[in-house]
Amino acid sequence: MGADLRSGGLPGGPDTAGTRPDAEPRPAGTPKIVGIVWGLLILNTLGSTGAKTIIPLPRSLIQMATMGALVAAFALALAVNLRLRFRASAYVFLLTLLLVPSVISSANLESGYGALFRCTRLALFVGTLWLLSRWWDGGLTFVRHHIRMYFAVLGSVAAGLLISPGAALPEIYGGRLVGALWPLTPPQIGQYAAVIIGLTVLLVLGRRTDGVSAAVVIVPSLVLLALTHTRTATLGLIIGLALAIGSLILTSAAARRFFTWTVLCATVAAVGFSSALQAWFLRGQSQENFSNLTGRAKVWEALLAAPRTTADKLFGMGLGDKSFGGLPIDNSWLAVYQEQGLIGVALVGAIIIVLAGVALLRPPSLSRACAIFLISYCAIASYTEAGLGDASPYLLHLALAASLLAAPATATPLSTPDVPRPRIPRWALRSEVT
Repeated sequence: MGADLRSGGLPGGPDTAGTRPDAEPRPAGTPKIVGIVWGLLILNTLGSTGAKTIIPLPRSLIQMATMGALVAAFALALAVNLRLRFRASAYVFLLTLLLVPSVISSANLESGYGALFRCTRLALFVGTLWLLSRWWDGGLTFVRHHIRMYFAVLGSVAAGLLISPGAALPEIYGGRLVGALWPLTPPQIGQYAAVIIGLTVLLVLGRRTDGVSAAVVIVPSLVLLALTHTRTATLGLIIGLALAIGSLILTSAAARRFFTWTVLCATVAAVGFSSALQAWFLRGQSQENFSNLTGRAKVWEALLAAPRTTADKLFGMGLGDKSFGGLPIDNSWLAVYQEQGLIGVALVGAIIIVLAGVALLRPPSLSRACAIFLISYCAIASYTEAGLGDASPYLLHLALAASLLAAPATATPLSTPDVPRPRIPRWALRSEVT
C-alpha cells in the first residue's frame, strides 16, 4: 500500500518519479498550497446543519470553522498568486455575473442581514476560484485533490458509524446514514460518495491509478452510498458514468470492456434482485409519497404560485437558506428563481450549457470524460437538490469540470529565445591602420 501511495495511487497522487510508463507527471509550477486551498473550499461547503452529532457542536462554532476556512482559502490563494494572474474562464465569469442579481436582491434585506453575509461568502468563493484559475490546465491535479478531501470526509462518516451506529443511523432519518462526527445529511454523504466513485472509476479506466488504490476508495464509498439510500446520487452516478464512459468507448479498449461487463452485471442484478432493488429504491415509502418526490412537489407548487413583483421575478428575494415557507426547496432551479430571480436562472442555465458545449467540442480524453461525468451529475442532481446558485459542493464540482476543460497552458521555453543581432556598420568592422 505504501508503494501505491508513492507511485500514483489515489491517496498519494500522481507518479512524479515516472515509475510507470503511463504515469502523469505533476504539472510544473503548481504549488502544493493549491491543494490546501482546494481542501479549505470543500470544508467551507460542508454546511452547518444536519443530524445530531455524538459530541454536540454549536452551530455558531461550525459556521466559524466553515467561514474561517473560506477566508483562509482566499488569503492563501492570494498569497500564492500575488501578481493576480488569471486564466480566462467562462465558468468563473458567469459566476461573477451571478453576483449582480444576488447583491441587488439581497440589498433589500427581505431575507434579512444573513443575505448580505451569504453574498460576501459567494464573493470570496468566486474570488478564490479566480485566483486558482491560474493553474487550470486540463490536467488531473485538481481531480486528485477532490478525491482525497472528500474521501477524508467520508472517513469521518465511517468513523462515526463505527463509534456510534445508533447516532449514525437515526430513526428520525428512517435509518439512513448521517454524519455522527460532523453534521452531514444522507444526501450530502451520498453526493460525496457518488462523485469520488465516478472519478475513481474513470481514473482506473484511464490507467492513472492502480486497482488496489482504487478499491480502497470505491468499495467503502459504495457501502456508505448504499447506507444513505440516496436515489438522486445513485442515479447521478449511473447516468453520469454511462455518459462519461460512452465518450471514451471509441478510443479506449478498457472503457469498452468495462461498459460491456457493467451492462451484463446490471442485467443480472435487475433480474435476480429486482424486489430487493425496488425496496431499497422506495425506502419504505408509499407510491403516492414517491410520486410527489417526498413532498417536494407541494413546496414547488406553492413557491411558483406565490405572488411576486416584477423586481422579485427578475432579481429574486435575496440569498437565503434555500427554503420556502419553512420547508426546503430541494430544487436548484426553483431555489435560484426564489433567491436570484429569472436573471439568476438564465445565468445558471448558461453555466451548464457552456460547460456541456465545451465538453462536446473537446477531443476524447480522460479529462473530458471526468468533466462530462461531473456536469451530468450536477445537472441530474439539480432537480432534487439545491446549490447551483450559492457557494456549494455543486459549484466546486463544476469548477473542477471547468479546470479539466481548460486548454493546456503553453510552456515557457527553458532556453533563451534567439535575439536578433544588432547590425554593425561597415566602418566599425575595418581594422584601424596605424
